[in-house]
Amino acid sequence: MESFWEHLHTLTDANSIISTGGFYLLLIVVYAETGLFFGFFLPGDYLLFMAGLFCATGILDVSIYLLLGGLMIAGILGNYTGYWFGYRTGPLLFNRNESIFFKKRYVVMAEAFYEKYGGMALVLGRFFPIIRTFAPIFAGVVKVDIKKFTIYNIIGSVAWVCTLTLIGFFLGLKYPGIKDYLQYIIVGLIVITAIPLVVAFARRKGFIDTEENKTNKA
Repeated sequence: MESFWEHLHTLTDANSIISTGGFYLLLIVVYAETGLFFGFFLPGDYLLFMAGLFCATGILDVSIYLLLGGLMIAGILGNYTGYWFGYRTGPLLFNRNESIFFKKRYVVMAEAFYEKYGGMALVLGRFFPIIRTFAPIFAGVVKVDIKKFTIYNIIGSVAWVCTLTLIGFFLGLKYPGIKDYLQYIIVGLIVITAIPLVVAFARRKGFIDTEENKTNKA
């Protein structure tokens, strides 16, 4: 059991992923988080940031071009996998038994996000934890046209990977000593990426007024 939790910690800690598994484990984790329903807990956002930072400071021995290309392809293939899974399972996904790796509310959250933003949910959703895992799955459930899905998939992956990875990369180039403050950076990124989830939870519970909440109160 202790070994299981040690492995789980490795997969949820960006520093461990990069330092232990290197470039290839990095690609596997990005693929899993963007396409497999049980990958929602993986550290996508700050993993990309840390990959760029480690690339700039020489900790990750790979060129920035190969890093960006590999991450974008992993993100694209992950979304295709999620789409295929949703397409094949369809409405049965909503009846799936809950487990530690699957919660129905995550699919519902992705559904609400998709209904609000349409196809752009596949682009914007890349920047939101959990949404980026379940948005392509829900797109498959509702059978979004594969050509449209492909366009949004590519745009979303390029925007997500380039934004976060290059921010980390250029910060690493400009401030090489920043790697000595990794623990503070990680905590800050976790807090930032958690804000959308906290807001969504607060809205769902009625702590923040929305048009729907105001209508219900009226």
